[in-house]
Amino acid sequence: MRALIAAAIARSRASLMLLLFLFAAGISAYLVIPKEANPDVAIPMMYVSMSLDGISPEDGERLLVRPMEHELRSLEGIKKMTSTASEGHASVMLEFDAGFNADKALADVRVKVDAARAKLPAEAKEPTVNEINVGLFPVLSVGLSGPVPEPMLVAIARQLKEQIEGIPEVLEVDIGGDREDVLEIIVDPQVLQSYGLDYQQLFTLVSNNNRLVAAGSLDTGAGRMALKVPGIIENLKDVLSIPIKVNGDTVITFADVATVNASFKDPLGFARINGQPALVLEIKKRSGANIISTIEQTKALLEQASVLFPEGMQINYIMDQSKEVENMLSDLLNNVLTAVVLVLILILATMGMRSAILVGITIPGAFFAGILMIWMIGFTMNIIVLFSLILVAGMLVDGAIVVSELADRNVQEGQDQKTAWLNAADRMSWPIIASTCTTLAVFVPLLFWPGIVGQFMKYLPATVILCLLASLLMALVFLPVMGSLGKPRSEASCTQPHRDGPNRLTLAYRQLLHRLLRHPGLTLAGALGGVVLVYFAYGKFNHGLEFFPSVEPESAQVWVRARGDLSVYEKDTVLQQVEQRLLHLPEVKALYARSMAAASGELTADVIGTLQFQFIDWHQRRRASEILDEMRQLTADIPGVVLAFRQQQEGPAAGKPIELQISAQDPALTEQAVNAILRQMSSMDGFVDIEDDRSLPGIEWRLEVDRAAAARFGADVLTVGNAVQLVSNGLLLAKFRPVYASDEVDIRVRFPESWRSLSQLERLTVETSRGQVPLTNFVTLRPAEKTSVIRRIDSNRAVTIKSDLAPGFQVAERLAALKNSGITLPEGVMLKTAGEDADQQEAMTFLVSAFVIAIFLMLMILLVQFNSWYQTLLILSAIVLSTAGVLLGLLINAQPFGIVMVGMGIIGLAGIVVNNNIVLIDTYNQLKAQGLDSINAALETGTLRLRPVLLTSITTVLGLMPMVLAVNVNLLEPSLGFGAPSTMWWTQLSSAIAGGLSFATLLTLFLTPALLVLGDKMLKR
Repeated sequence: MRALIAAAIARSRASLMLLLFLFAAGISAYLVIPKEANPDVAIPMMYVSMSLDGISPEDGERLLVRPMEHELRSLEGIKKMTSTASEGHASVMLEFDAGFNADKALADVRVKVDAARAKLPAEAKEPTVNEINVGLFPVLSVGLSGPVPEPMLVAIARQLKEQIEGIPEVLEVDIGGDREDVLEIIVDPQVLQSYGLDYQQLFTLVSNNNRLVAAGSLDTGAGRMALKVPGIIENLKDVLSIPIKVNGDTVITFADVATVNASFKDPLGFARINGQPALVLEIKKRSGANIISTIEQTKALLEQASVLFPEGMQINYIMDQSKEVENMLSDLLNNVLTAVVLVLILILATMGMRSAILVGITIPGAFFAGILMIWMIGFTMNIIVLFSLILVAGMLVDGAIVVSELADRNVQEGQDQKTAWLNAADRMSWPIIASTCTTLAVFVPLLFWPGIVGQFMKYLPATVILCLLASLLMALVFLPVMGSLGKPRSEASCTQPHRDGPNRLTLAYRQLLHRLLRHPGLTLAGALGGVVLVYFAYGKFNHGLEFFPSVEPESAQVWVRARGDLSVYEKDTVLQQVEQRLLHLPEVKALYARSMAAASGELTADVIGTLQFQFIDWHQRRRASEILDEMRQLTADIPGVVLAFRQQQEGPAAGKPIELQISAQDPALTEQAVNAILRQMSSMDGFVDIEDDRSLPGIEWRLEVDRAAAARFGADVLTVGNAVQLVSNGLLLAKFRPVYASDEVDIRVRFPESWRSLSQLERLTVETSRGQVPLTNFVTLRPAEKTSVIRRIDSNRAVTIKSDLAPGFQVAERLAALKNSGITLPEGVMLKTAGEDADQQEAMTFLVSAFVIAIFLMLMILLVQFNSWYQTLLILSAIVLSTAGVLLGLLINAQPFGIVMVGMGIIGLAGIVVNNNIVLIDTYNQLKAQGLDSINAALETGTLRLRPVLLTSITTVLGLMPMVLAVNVNLLEPSLGFGAPSTMWWTQLSSAIAGGLSFATLLTLFLTPALLVLGDKMLKR
């Protein structure tokens, strides 16, 4: 190592040029690296979507879901398969094991779907395979609202969609609330009867007149001529001219008997923004695109287009991730800058101006070198990476402080600058490398964290590892090069007036340590007593357990739930009642209301609409929980509805924390078990907003066909179905692609609106071989119990119960209380916990495994360094004892024990704690080798290492203090902010590390020397 350091010092110009290049390249990388709020996480989930117009949930399960499940269940690596069948639609959701190959899995799923396609009904639409990716979620939602006719609003939204998709960074734009185009042929049933038109005949006539005929070409020898028979329907005129009846020389067309309208299909819901009819443009960026630049270009385009908008039309930015990213970048960069300034002030106060400048250069040097490597491996600049930079801000200077402090001592002893820095870097190279390796050893296992949480958090260990490797280069190569270029000793010493002798702190520490070293056994007992006391205090006064930190949200939702066979218009009326109560709250800048005919996704079946609130900036309003409490009071007296208030969730956790899955072979047993569990949960404290995903009670009307009677009239089930479709959604005749639509448009024939009622079904007639015959001759109309949705988990029907937790309650504790409440389930019923509880168990299992692996790796490194079991185990014991400091930090800062954050904090702390112990024990061994007895060697070691130990520990703690206190210091403006959402993310982790490291520093300075003496005494015996 000495040869490398000497070569770098000898070629100082080349070394400094390399350092300058790293600075320039790092700054360039920071400017061009894509910036986003959350990491681009590959979620190990895909879903297959199938649809068949009008199919019932029971038939969807039998004809769509089961054949697809049969093919997909043979795929490798499937962790869970969830299926849903509802009216007209079915889907199969696949969850894969962690670490799956997304491209291979997608290809395998498509192969299986292609194989299953042959088993699906011919009328079903082509199944689609969809990959779920956080990177494909919208980054900007733009609301277009105002007193504008719906066709005009839709047309404007579609034009904007095409223009925005022309921006290179934009992947695609979805229009929320867009209506599906349809060409309606409205025909009176009496006209059909008078002309004796048959539905199948209509279909055949239109289909035969809507064909692309390849007529070929004609080669006469004198030239080649292409022949074309234009037959594709292109516009309204083409439809009106289609013949539907020929009698002799008389031809009847649609223009003679029907009204043709270019319209929209029946609405499936309505959208409003701040009470005005609206559509929403949901804009997704391409993977790797800079979110801030993408949204700036989109807003600029919308600003130009708004000049041409009709009067009264407004643009509302409902969700804008670029603001979140900019705020987080600003807050966290301020905290990085604050951490660096605090560290420099401390070094300046203790080591002088020159040392502070030299050490100060290594911090941004390691930062920029780390950012350069982060950019090179394809990471983005997100909240995890930024916090990682704050976490390492204090750690980066550990090696630099140790080298600088020893070089300072060498200069004081009379060595010239080059020799002093060369000797210091050489002497401390292996202890620094060993301590860095132990830190890396605890972060390396975290790179293999499975599941979505692991994908989310892997950016932290990766960033820490890269920056620590860069800091090693800075401390052992570039710092000695810069230090060796300093002034002669006589000039340098004048900048260090405080070096004349030990200060009061050192003298007081030496006296106290001397007393403790006389009684090492009592010192150990006292330390263990303090640890036990902390554990006891934490057990009594702790602030509970949670999976992931709760962060002050920027938005919230209200799910409006109601039961009954309500039409989409009735549902929207109910939603408007809730909307009017909440419309004019001053702390809400945008209220997005959306009613729906049928709930989908994570919404329960009885959700008739949602209200989404975008809050004003966090520092200008009350906490979101207080605002939601006021909303509950404002809507408490609305009859017939249940409101579920949900805050925006950050991080990888999603959904309600408590989730129970109940399944049985007999659906009746499942029903009994669900009712029993719901009754028990309702009677217990802690469970709020309890819901289940059973099908809602309702009525459906069945037209039961007497096939024998129908056959006598020359009719069949298809004839009946076609007739009924004329009353409901319309009979599909053909499809065409007009200029104004991007997709194919249905051509449907249907009766006038006055004929679309249940009573008209009994008056309906069909054309048969015996003429017009009433449907009632062979069809019976009966009411029956309705099944709105069927859900299956791993090929079995299942019901899921979900619940939120009341404040002050924990997931694990409530689940244990529920299981021990004496609830009895019918035999054959299976109960399984999922959701946050399952994620907690998975995370805890991995973190414990990672901790064990980290300990083993550190054990190997320390054995190589010291070749002593006692000294190795002494260092590792400091890790175990420092956990008391973690709990103390959480107690003092009133933080709950977070499974993810505190677990990572303990693992990260393990690597930091051993660093000072390694250097201290290395110095002790050197002094022992020089002939000192154990007590004097330990005393001199403590005195020599006091300043660097305090400096390295305090710099790390100071670097974390803005996060511990949830303070945002802007040194450039200047301003001070408390409780920013970006700091809430990391309060638990930073409190854990700061508390643990502070406690471990006391152990290092007092207990470690005592244990070294105790070990020597035991060895002599």
